[in-house]
Amino acid sequence: MSRRVVGVTLDNLDHLPQRCRRCVYWELAPHVREQAEEFGETDLEKEAWVSSVLLEWGSCGRIIYVDNVPAGYAMYAPPAAVPRAASFPTAPVSADAVLLTALRISPEFEQGGLGRVLVQNVAKDLTKRGVKAVEAFADLQETAQGCVIPAGFLQRVGFKTVRAHPKWPRMRLELRTAISWKEDVEAALERLLGSVTVKTAEPALGGAFGR
Repeated sequence: MSRRVVGVTLDNLDHLPQRCRRCVYWELAPHVREQAEEFGETDLEKEAWVSSVLLEWGSCGRIIYVDNVPAGYAMYAPPAAVPRAASFPTAPVSADAVLLTALRISPEFEQGGLGRVLVQNVAKDLTKRGVKAVEAFADLQETAQGCVIPAGFLQRVGFKTVRAHPKWPRMRLELRTAISWKEDVEAALERLLGSVTVKTAEPALGGAFGR
């Protein structure tokens, strides 16, 4: 099984799940979103938003593929480019942070650690661009039908609450911490693999090595 992560572009935007491809929960202010939904133009609005952010700021999303099948995605942008952000009770996002708006793994690929891989790729991209942190509005009660990232997932991948709220806490991941955690794990694996020796003189045992 192979996996790869690429940046979101206008060419691969249709690889997002259909519901997410048309969703403009974050990309439009609430009243504008209602108008776009009424006229059935949300897919065009989504494309226009991605195009604008790509031109003015740069990469704003990641798609992860498993054996060339789209398995999940993440979207992120400066808070000023995300109209919905201002409506949350725990706003505003910190001045030194980028806002992670969406992260979703397709049901058939859940429980495989792909969400953590996406977060690490987002962290790597933003660190190269001089960003210090990622923040997200979290769904503590997991009632937002997937438009807001569940708080439990964010906690598991290293986010910490910076402004508490009974429903919509704002959480933060320091990117230096995220990158160093990844590097520490990789270094530990290298040390482990470097210490393994294969005794070819002994008969092979049943089962797969390294399962």
